[in-house]
Parts: sequence; structure tokens; C-alpha cells
Amino acid sequence: MPKKPPEIVAAVDLGSNSFHMIVCSLTDGNLQTLDRLKEMVRLAAGLDSRNYLDTDTQERALVCLEKFGQRIRNFSPESVRVVGTSTLRQAKNSQQFLYKAEKALNHPIHIISGIEEARLIYQGVAHSLGSNANLRLVMDIGGGSTEYIIGSGDTPRIKESTPMGCVLVSNAFFKDGKLSKNAFTQATLFAQQQLEPIQKQFQRKNWDEAIGASGSLKAIDKVLQAKNWSNNGITREGLELLVAHINQCNHVDELNLPELDPERLPVFPGGVAILYATFKSLGIEQMTVSDGALREGLIQDLLGRIYDHDIRSATVQALADRYHIDKDHAARIKRTISCMLEQLGDDFCGPNHEHVVQFLNWAADLHEIGLDIALGQYHKHSAYIIENGDFAGFSRQDQILLSIIVRAHRRKFSRTYFNKLPAPWNVDAPILTIILRLSVLLHRNRQEHELPDFKISMIKSKIRLQFPDQWLAQAPLTYADLIQEADYLKSAGFKLEFA
Repeated sequence: MPKKPPEIVAAVDLGSNSFHMIVCSLTDGNLQTLDRLKEMVRLAAGLDSRNYLDTDTQERALVCLEKFGQRIRNFSPESVRVVGTSTLRQAKNSQQFLYKAEKALNHPIHIISGIEEARLIYQGVAHSLGSNANLRLVMDIGGGSTEYIIGSGDTPRIKESTPMGCVLVSNAFFKDGKLSKNAFTQATLFAQQQLEPIQKQFQRKNWDEAIGASGSLKAIDKVLQAKNWSNNGITREGLELLVAHINQCNHVDELNLPELDPERLPVFPGGVAILYATFKSLGIEQMTVSDGALREGLIQDLLGRIYDHDIRSATVQALADRYHIDKDHAARIKRTISCMLEQLGDDFCGPNHEHVVQFLNWAADLHEIGLDIALGQYHKHSAYIIENGDFAGFSRQDQILLSIIVRAHRRKFSRTYFNKLPAPWNVDAPILTIILRLSVLLHRNRQEHELPDFKISMIKSKIRLQFPDQWLAQAPLTYADLIQEADYLKSAGFKLEFA
């Protein structure tokens, strides 16, 4: 029986400047916004020269997350998505912070790559604008990174993330709020340097309309309208007037700009410099501003998972095609995995069971992609591609988990592979990997014939396989492989018995 969709869903975006949360009701696939919360935390400002997040910033962030947590703490796990972006990608001590942050929210936090962030931003913008055939350039200035996407309808075609954001640029060039014409020129040049590698791809001739998303661009838009420097979104002419005004001031406190939130004042010049550089480098004359952004994209992505249109499954199939995997062989392995999981029961891996099935099937599909590079050590090549590729829909944690299962699916088996995984995966992933290992082993001859009606049981670290009488005697290679496998597993504290 299909699972009933949740009645309320939520998305939380732990950005480098602001934390955002959106809560929506979900009825027959239709969303209605119930609540929006936003707080400027300026996470990026808390990174020191060694990329460690300082204690004061962590505390400020946790106070905010306690408030968010009060709203969503009791929501079901499948109804909430929480992601961290640029600063949490960079911070060397992000894992310690995430542990405390997840306790505050009572939900896991997934770190996403810049390219995944770009994809989700585009989804949020596309959903808020509706579908049209135009090629759109979408830009989003965050606190620690700026994303650029070209797409049409709800499909992003080109995605890039650059390591510049309003907090980082403001801290680097307008320290303590000090302004000067020279500082603004240097900030603009810095942003143009970041754009140089992608300038050709994103030039004006490659798209029909420019759309901005996020707080910095909304703030600039509001200021330009309030000053009557532009009456049609953000224009090149209006931006020139704003830059001239900033260059006449010595400190952000002197800006005196209507409609500008005082909280945004310290990071406003950095955002303007990034936008000005973008207009100049890409040949933009006018940009409209969208209400949709990352959190709206997260909600759309969450709906896909709820209604069985998980973008991650499409990503896996695209990778399987790209790396020419043997799909018949993968299907055989997945059938055997399904047979094992059915025998082990729905309580296997507890509340994580649904995710266990997903990840094992993805691992079965991708475990041989490394063969496209070389036969020798192909499992290591497969794991490297999975961990380091840009996989639409996958968080960093998703990719690391999947890569570890694939890395450990053959030959040496060590518990140390799984030590860096968060709970409950540090306990569950070794068991998942053993299921994949046994399924692959039983199909080593790669022939299309049904396996015998075998039985499997697992009690703690003891795994038992039972085959029909005489079957192993007629399959000497499988018997030899099982003896070798028992030896591999024994070194990790597992006991494999078979008869």
C-alpha cells in the first residue's frame, strides 16, 4: 500500500549570510505556504584564516536553529529537507557544528555542492515564474558563493558556482564598513576575475532574459526602485547610479538608502560589487528579481521524493548510461538484494529501511562504473567517481555513503571505511555492504539464470546462508568465493556461515 504523503512539509537553507525556513501545507500535490522564517546569522563571517568556524558564530547559529527547531522538531523525517551551503562546505570543523545543529532541529543536515545548490536555486526560480520557452540566466548571490545557471522551463542546462559572496567580499574589501572608490574598484576586479573562466558560457548572446534570486538582489532591486534609479527591475543605468553613490561615501552608515534593511547594511557593498562585475562581464542590461530561491527549490525537490520522482534515481540511471554499465547484470544483483531484504524483514535497519533499499539499489547500479576506466581496482575507481562527481539531487553525505558502500563491495573489508559516517549509517552501512558483497558474489558468473531458493539470516555480526542440498557441490567456484568471503568478513568481526 502506498505511503500517505505528509500534510505539512518544510525546507531549511543554512546559507552563509542568512538562515531561511519555509513551511507549506501539502494537499493533493498542491503547496500552500504557511510560514517563512529568516534570520541573518552571517555564518561566513565566522570563518577564520584556517577555515574554522568560530565559537561565537556557532552559538549565534544554534540560537537561530533552536527557534526553527521549535517549529519543525516533531515533523516526520520524510517531510523535511535541511541543507548547508558554501560556509559549511568550507569549514573544517563543520562536522562538530552539524552534530549540535541537528540536535537543535531534530533533523539531519545535508551539505550540498555549489553545483547542486545552483540546480536547486534554478528549480526554485523556475517554479515561482512558471514555464516559458525562454533561455534564462539565473543568478543568486549568497554569503559565501554566487551561482549562475542557464536553463529553460524547469530544466537547468549549464550550472556554475563561484567562490564569492556578499559576506566574503564585504569582509575582504569593506572591512568594518569602510568604503572608498578604490576599495569598490578592487572588489569589482576580484569578482570579474572569478567570472573570467565562465564568462564565455554565460555571455548575453547565450540567453534571453536575466533573473536574480536571493536577499542581496532583492535588496538592490528595492533600493533602485525607491530611489527612482530604475523602474524595471535592476538596470545597468540604475546600478551605475548606485555604484556612484556608494563611491561618494566613506562608511556604510553614510549610505542612507531607502528600503535597505539595517541588518543587510554591512554586506550590501559586497553584493553590489558582485552584481556590478556580473553586469559588466556578461553584458547584462536588465535583470528582473524572482521570489523563488534555494528553499523553494528544496521544497520542489522534496515533492519529487514524496511522489516517487526522486531526481537522484534519474541521476543514477544517467551515470549508468554514461559509464556503459551492464544493466542486465545490475538488475540480477538488485533482484537478489530484494530477495535478501525481504527475508530480513521490514525491521531490518529499523526506521532507516526505506533508505537502505534505495542506497543498495543505487550501489548495485553504480558499483561497476569504474570498469570504464580500468578493470584493475575498478571498485576504487567507481568509489572515486561517486564521491567526487557532481550528482544532481545528492548531498555530500549521500555521495560519501554511496562511495564507501561501493568501495567496500569486494576484496578487503574493514570497519574503518565506515568510521567517518554519521549515525545511523556508521552502524548500518557495513551490513548494507555485506548484502551487496554477497549479491555480487552469487552472480559472479554473470549468466542469466535464477539462483536457487537460498535462505539468509543475520543476528548481530553473524550471517548465515543456506542453499539447497548439493547446490554448492555443483558450484565449486561460488563455494571457493564464499570461503574467501568468510575470511574477508572475519577480519572485520563478522562471521559468515554457509551450508
